[in-house]
Amino acid sequence: MFYWWLKNGLLGPLFSTVFRPHIEGVDNIPREGPAIIVCNHLSFVDSVFLPLAVPRRMSYLAKSDYFTGKGVRGAIVKWFFTASGQLPIDRAGGKASEASLNTGLQVLAEGRILGLYPEGTRSPDGRLYRGRTGVARMVLEAHVPVIPVAVIGTDKVMPLGERLPRVKKVTVRMGEPLDFSRFEGMEGDRFVLRSITDEIMYRINQLSGQEYIDVYATTVRHQTDPR
Repeated sequence: MFYWWLKNGLLGPLFSTVFRPHIEGVDNIPREGPAIIVCNHLSFVDSVFLPLAVPRRMSYLAKSDYFTGKGVRGAIVKWFFTASGQLPIDRAGGKASEASLNTGLQVLAEGRILGLYPEGTRSPDGRLYRGRTGVARMVLEAHVPVIPVAVIGTDKVMPLGERLPRVKKVTVRMGEPLDFSRFEGMEGDRFVLRSITDEIMYRINQLSGQEYIDVYATTVRHQTDPR
């Protein structure tokens, strides 16, 4: 209930009026049944603009830090992410990664739409970075449509480190579904997982027009900000 109130009663009208986002390809989103949306990641507000553009309810796997903050601000952030349907995941790897996979598969088993950021983190400089293969494993295990999406301009709305958004032009571009059924049963093959991930990133790149860098975004962020 809160999700739809937030989308249609508060944030939706506000963002539509202030930012007037341009939305393309919404007909590529299936009207019913589970699906995975894979998207580039430029800004914190990607997780606002994309759900507002998608006619159906969608959930993200959000880093667990958003649910464990301290004080009043931490409580507000946790409330917002929980109420808006976001699900906490641990990015530590190993058993944590397995738990994240299972959480995502449960969302899809319920017939819902799951949003994933294959880059794993926000781009540090507006370029598109190498995708992580966890997304490919989920794609193969779920057997559901995969919709590539590009958000454009959100890094200008709220750049990394900024607390308040700016009014800038935003485009949400949704591509045609990708079919990976030819790889069914091969989720244990790391070369297949890399091939699927690269195909996903290539399609996102076509939609976004970003410069592509074949390294992980986290590597670049650690080099520029080693804290």
